[in-house]
Amino acid sequence: MRLHQLPHNCLLLLACLATWSVGILASSGSQDEQVSSFFGRHDGDSGHTNNWAVLVCASRYWFNYRHMANALGMYRTVKRLGIPDSNIILMLADDVACNTRNKFPGSVYAKAGRHLDLYGENIEVDYRGYEVTVENFIRLLTGRVDPSVPRSKRLLTDDRSNIFVYMTGHGGNEFLKFQDNEEISAFDIADAFEQMWQKKRYNEIFFMIDTCQANTMYSQFYSPNILATGSSEIEENSYSHENDNDIGVSVIDSYTHFVLEFMEGINKTSQVPIQDLFSSYDPVPIRSHPGVRSDLFRRPLDKALITDFFGGVAQVEMFPAVEEKIQANTFVSKCSQDTKIPQQHPPNPTADELISGEVHANTTSVPLSGFANQPWDTRWKEIRKWTSVLLVGSLVGWVSFAR
Repeated sequence: MRLHQLPHNCLLLLACLATWSVGILASSGSQDEQVSSFFGRHDGDSGHTNNWAVLVCASRYWFNYRHMANALGMYRTVKRLGIPDSNIILMLADDVACNTRNKFPGSVYAKAGRHLDLYGENIEVDYRGYEVTVENFIRLLTGRVDPSVPRSKRLLTDDRSNIFVYMTGHGGNEFLKFQDNEEISAFDIADAFEQMWQKKRYNEIFFMIDTCQANTMYSQFYSPNILATGSSEIEENSYSHENDNDIGVSVIDSYTHFVLEFMEGINKTSQVPIQDLFSSYDPVPIRSHPGVRSDLFRRPLDKALITDFFGGVAQVEMFPAVEEKIQANTFVSKCSQDTKIPQQHPPNPTADELISGEVHANTTSVPLSGFANQPWDTRWKEIRKWTSVLLVGSLVGWVSFAR
């Protein structure tokens, strides 16, 4: 029967069948390619899968109100850009929000006029008051904490973690004061970062500090994948930005104020490189000379995104499909040996072995080949697909030739 003699409805059925078949074949592409397309990394290509922030206000007393406002401003920014509280460690050496001299109890403001309360009702302080010490800070970074320390006070990072470390307080040449009675040196922080690198506790670190002579605090860094910036050069002070007459003290430092002002233009999906932040530094309004150290950082600054550190960018790391294995028979063929060999029970696989798909046992593993090597779900989908094609094709053919 010739094609032009078929009824129009049969031709329509054939066209629908062809379109449907092409759609099925197109959708049966590589699963890895589809997953890669959906979860593919952004242009920054940092290689990280999670973000953390460590925010430290190391100063006590009411007249250091601005240092607490600095840290809370950064806290608000990283939360707004997607880092959850579970991944933020907030250390506040004093609680000016509850100070008796605070005319606005339970509130902390960073601008005169008090339009935005940085303390608010949704804040989680992990280390407060006398808990903010040099020892606790070093233990937090290196993971050498007492077993009794709760998870909320631990930096649970790994080798795929990008960490933003922000510190503010009073400092000098290669030191920062804690509680006005002890100091942390540039060497201490450098050695702590090296321990983190050796223990695979970070992928990249962005270190930012606002204090007098801040740029000296990253002069001793020697571990890889660290980007650092500070508010002032050696022999240079870091100044406050503005006062609030009702509060009676300075409410924020200049450097942090202009960084936060720049960050207000960033959202979770921004593709702004971190070089733009550094280019926005203006020594005139800041009244100091901010610095940047990038020699330890492996990526160009115009390729590293601000959201690589300030945002909670969801990344997925894909592993190749685990190859199915068959345990060999624990009995030797009677043709070669009649002796029964005791069965060897393999040890329980570790988490790393389960992830990599390499479970080592005392039995022989024989990989399947061909169609049998595919997971059952994949084989069942193939069977259903081609069975459907055959049934629809048979139906169309029967209708066409029956007429």
